[in-house]
Amino acid sequence: MFVVGGESLIDLVPVSSAPGAERQALPGGSPYNCAIALAKLGNDTGFLCPISQDEHGDLLLGPLAEAGVHVLLQERVDAPTTKAIVSFNDKMQASYVFERAADRAFTREGLLAALPAAVTLYQIGGFAPILAEDAAVWAAVVEAARARGATISFDINVRDKLVEDEAGYRARLETFLDAAHLIKLSEEDHAWLAPGTSIADYAASLLARPHCELVVITLGEHGSIAFSRLASAQAGIYAPPVFGDTVGAGDSLMAGILTWLHETGALRPGALGQLDAAALETTLKFGAVVAGLNCAQKGCKPPSRAEVEAVLASC
Repeated sequence: MFVVGGESLIDLVPVSSAPGAERQALPGGSPYNCAIALAKLGNDTGFLCPISQDEHGDLLLGPLAEAGVHVLLQERVDAPTTKAIVSFNDKMQASYVFERAADRAFTREGLLAALPAAVTLYQIGGFAPILAEDAAVWAAVVEAARARGATISFDINVRDKLVEDEAGYRARLETFLDAAHLIKLSEEDHAWLAPGTSIADYAASLLARPHCELVVITLGEHGSIAFSRLASAQAGIYAPPVFGDTVGAGDSLMAGILTWLHETGALRPGALGQLDAAALETTLKFGAVVAGLNCAQKGCKPPSRAEVEAVLASC
């Protein structure tokens, strides 16, 4: 099973660009989005995050059930659903302000008990390093997943508005970066994490860590670039005929990359680092189609595998 651990939340999204526009409540959260996208692409997927008993928790459970995602923490919690207030720039790229609650209502014992006995892939949630007490628990889950056979992936997703202790956050982030075999980040993440360092040099520094074998960096409208220990490659975006917004685009791309790597036998330590330029480009192109189809609608709505295959067949 693929297991994605981390936050689910409600995105409060403006229904128009007018100042003070009404907001629509949409289910979201990067790990939540990625888990749904993985399942819709045909992967047996579990999601490890507390779900609130409130009405927004009901809203979160619907898409998980529809996609066939296993909710690994069955007992719902009293804490209210975490919320993200979403804004868009002139390129319709999203930014967020967060109000956290239910996504933190876990215990170490509860998470470890809910982790399946066999885990093919464990993906670390972006909120995991933000607070020291949470980071210690999630780090234990990562090590348990590794012991159960998992390849470890990490979509960094820096949320600087949540970071109150930058030095502490960076130190905790190191723990998760050292654990990961595959690391994904955006160009915005790179600019915050390593200002003044080129993308290639930063990728090389990640690949020098104990386990990292593949780094993927998204470049917005310019596509994405990947670095293995053997090669690098870049691919453009897939632009859908009708554009909605970019919410969940990076999560969908990550799901596409993980799916393609798994199906080609490369989602395992030793194989990731040996991907050549052609394999990296093919992987990025598959992920780009998944991300592009997600962007055809408002909010995060990852495509089905059939939708992806239809686009690939027409290219």
